[in-house]
Amino acid sequence: MRLLPVLAALLCLVAAPLAAQNRGAVEAQYRQWLQTTIWPLARARGVSRGTFDAAFEGAMLDWDLPDLVPPGAKAKTPTKQRQAEFGSPGKYFNSGSVNGATSVGRQMAQRHAAALQRTEQKTGVPGRIVLGIWGRESGYGRVAIPHDAFEVLGTKAFMSTRKDYFTDELIAALQIAQAGHVPATAMKSSWAGALGQPQFMPSSFLKYAADGNGDGHADIWTSETDTIASIGNYLARHGWVAGRDWGFEVTVPDSVSCTLEGPDQGRRIAEWESLGIRRVNGRPFPASERSGQGFLMMPAGRNGPAFIVTPNFYVLKDYNKSDLYALFVGHVGDRIQYGVGDFSGRWGNVGGLDRSDVASMQRALEKQGHDVGGADGLAGFKTRRSIGRWQERQGQAATCFPEAPMKRQLRG
Repeated sequence: MRLLPVLAALLCLVAAPLAAQNRGAVEAQYRQWLQTTIWPLARARGVSRGTFDAAFEGAMLDWDLPDLVPPGAKAKTPTKQRQAEFGSPGKYFNSGSVNGATSVGRQMAQRHAAALQRTEQKTGVPGRIVLGIWGRESGYGRVAIPHDAFEVLGTKAFMSTRKDYFTDELIAALQIAQAGHVPATAMKSSWAGALGQPQFMPSSFLKYAADGNGDGHADIWTSETDTIASIGNYLARHGWVAGRDWGFEVTVPDSVSCTLEGPDQGRRIAEWESLGIRRVNGRPFPASERSGQGFLMMPAGRNGPAFIVTPNFYVLKDYNKSDLYALFVGHVGDRIQYGVGDFSGRWGNVGGLDRSDVASMQRALEKQGHDVGGADGLAGFKTRRSIGRWQERQGQAATCFPEAPMKRQLRG
């Protein structure tokens, strides 16, 4: 028996050099791949050899990034996952995040009033909305963006589960450096490869980054003015409707089913009003909005605040696909400019489910003919209203949100 600890120690001593050798071999493959695969693609897009070499000088892989599949390895299939944003919506609006984004946002509104006004005049996007996104993405530039963009994108292009996507983004990053917007050695990103204060992926930078200060470059790393202009340009190019709001918190009477939620079930805001839906502040909907399309949005079903949102809400979702992200941005913007308080509707005690549990419910609903938007374990609007429709068929009051007791009733 005494031999077992000794044997285990010896195996560890042998395994460590082997792991180092394996990583060393992969690193060598990576450097060869950069020359044989990436360089020809970059050269075809007008990237010079000097820019390419500067980007990958001393090129190393970042082994700490998620979703990596080294050469010869198989992708791991996750078993159970949690995602608080979809499990417990109220957590997304914790007081620290909301109050911090609001207080600093008010300072930024004063400091950058001229740039925000210019952007609004040019794009139609209100300054408060630009501030909401800027605050959420990078804390108004105060959150560190520590990663070398080429190391992140190179690693993910070489050995991630989305190689083709990140290869395109890597080439786009090289084009940014070639254009002189930022030196290759100074291009910083998130762990996912998103760039600068607005957190644009490189391909989005090439399409939407704007030169707000007139120096000929779009510097979203160090220039607040360029950051503001770029966010406004992104939203405008994605269809922001000037003169319309993003949405309004409302009360929804029991006579209006939560299954009416979704961007494919819109109607004039005046029609929603005729059904008994009212703004929580007691004011009527603005006259300019009543004839426009509105959509019911209930991110926690009957277990949280409800909203009538406009097409601009879905433009915000083009920036980030999450309902809660778009709602956070609009809410913080309103707090910055209008001084509104917390939502009137209270977030219920829901969530805490594994994504695998929600995915099982989604598969069961799909078998019954419901369109849940895919069994991904995320409670998007299609899943929420499908749950509500199932509840109504069962003779239950619709809550339109996955809840623990449903695990026994809905099995995929």
